[in-house]
Amino acid sequence: MQTFIEGTRLTWGTLTSELVADTRARIEALARAPATEEWLVALQRDRPAARELYRDPAHGFVLLAHAEAFGTFWSPHDHGRSWVVYAVHEGETEIATYGRVQDPEGRVRLVRREVYRLRPGEARIFLPGDIHAVRCTSASILYYRFTSHDLKDQAERQLMTRYVERDGVWTAGA
Repeated sequence: MQTFIEGTRLTWGTLTSELVADTRARIEALARAPATEEWLVALQRDRPAARELYRDPAHGFVLLAHAEAFGTFWSPHDHGRSWVVYAVHEGETEIATYGRVQDPEGRVRLVRREVYRLRPGEARIFLPGDIHAVRCTSASILYYRFTSHDLKDQAERQLMTRYVERDGVWTAGA
């Protein structure tokens, strides 16, 4: 984990393709960490719904670990102005991505773009405004979530959008 933190601190800066690629490579390496590492043994034993592993005091990025059971579902949402990386350590998750469209009457709805599986050692990047939904498809999952900013702050400032299902259509939440 220390390699991930130190590497991220060294390369941190404005969001660029290079920063995204570097962060993805580092978190994929973290997701392949040996199960014997002390911090990982604790995660596997405790199976926390959410545990903050690191918060950078200078740059504000956050690394969290999450354990979930089969069927856990996070409805479509974005992360506001933050960019996020999900990386799976064990188990599998299904991620659906969406585009936001308006019908002729101006009503917002989502159109599903794609659905894919994220497996151990794999990571996926979501840039600011990217809309996605996440579902645990294995008996359980342990994954990492790296956020460029504290998402609690983004939520409190109402910069994030969560969507709700109405009559079979995902629409902006109220």
